[in-house]
Amino acid sequence: MLSAQQHRIRFSDSVESGAFIFPLSGTAFLLVDPQDLPECFEESGLIERINTFVQVHRNSFLLLFAPFNGTREMEIFTVIQHRFLGSNLRILPVRNNAEIVKGMLTIAKATSKPHVDSIRNRMSLARAHIIESSPVWEMLRDML
Repeated sequence: MLSAQQHRIRFSDSVESGAFIFPLSGTAFLLVDPQDLPECFEESGLIERINTFVQVHRNSFLLLFAPFNGTREMEIFTVIQHRFLGSNLRILPVRNNAEIVKGMLTIAKATSKPHVDSIRNRMSLARAHIIESSPVWEMLRDML
């Protein structure tokens, strides 16, 4: 689906199986399906896989494929979230293939160089507009 839309994407089974890398934005995604894990997922090596992925990729996202929010999926999500709290890993729960593609494209597009500059310019203009038209800022200017 991504190739059909002509996105530049690299697959990296050498670093980690299930990894997708968008070279233009420097964003990496690791797709994990809890159904592929054994019952005792701590012994599956998932945490080590994620840890290796986070160490290799600076801008990393974990796509946790969970079509249902069952007890097991929430437990895995919670363990991963607690283990990698404070790291550069962002976790994105996805329910179907369309959400996987949409999430990856949205993040990759927002972090690519031309779009980042455009977003920064828009945020700067929005901030300036808010400051200019804010009654709070007017009141503070009058006080000074």
